[in-house]
Amino acid sequence: MEGWIPGLTIPPVLPVPREAVPAWRLEFYAPVASFRDPLFPGITHGLPVPPPSTVRGLLAAATGRPSEPVTFGMAAWSEGGGIDAETYHPIAAGGANPAVSGRVREGKGGMTIRDRPFLAGVHLTLWLPGEDGDRIARALRRPRWPLRLGRSQDLVHPLERDHVLLEPADEAVVDHALAPVGGHDVPFATVHRLAASISTDRMTTSWADYQWCDEPTGRRPVHDAYQDPEPGRPGRAVWLLAP
Repeated sequence: MEGWIPGLTIPPVLPVPREAVPAWRLEFYAPVASFRDPLFPGITHGLPVPPPSTVRGLLAAATGRPSEPVTFGMAAWSEGGGIDAETYHPIAAGGANPAVSGRVREGKGGMTIRDRPFLAGVHLTLWLPGEDGDRIARALRRPRWPLRLGRSQDLVHPLERDHVLLEPADEAVVDHALAPVGGHDVPFATVHRLAASISTDRMTTSWADYQWCDEPTGRRPVHDAYQDPEPGRPGRAVWLLAP
């Protein structure tokens, strides 16, 4: 396992019962998206997968609620990526260079241009169980606010939605599923410390460590996982991650 971080924080995962769990499988697509890693202050280090907090923001935009602290499973991957130039307008804490119409003057501590990594062709799959899944699936038919993934200009398109039964599994196709550390033993999985949720006043962030694979894996042994047995394809692994 690559990218092991000392002092790992394992995200809470719903215990897997013996019976199947009904859930909604929701598919999304974003032509372009960018997820800056806040653990690298002063530089624009990009994440290869959207943090769960970003996904919760997407769901809150659909329902119109201030937050959506719901349990869900997710998988995400992108077709490619690159680096773009982005203009930053930092506002001085002392008010020395105030913003005018959202812009600040150039100069030390003022407007600057930085490289910004981005992903192209982002595919996101969510699994939402229970009544929360029913409620959010209904909301996505007529979202309350524009749906974005990451930056405010990166719109995301809802695609298919299907009601499925998640089955307890000891083996499943991991591929690009977001899993708790120890959820599987794929040797090339990378550990990412991601924001699990952010308070509505943005003063508190809950962090957790997740495993993610940037390449297909095939069927693998899994722990505390479900599988989504889609017709005509091997069952995909799903970990239901609590907020």
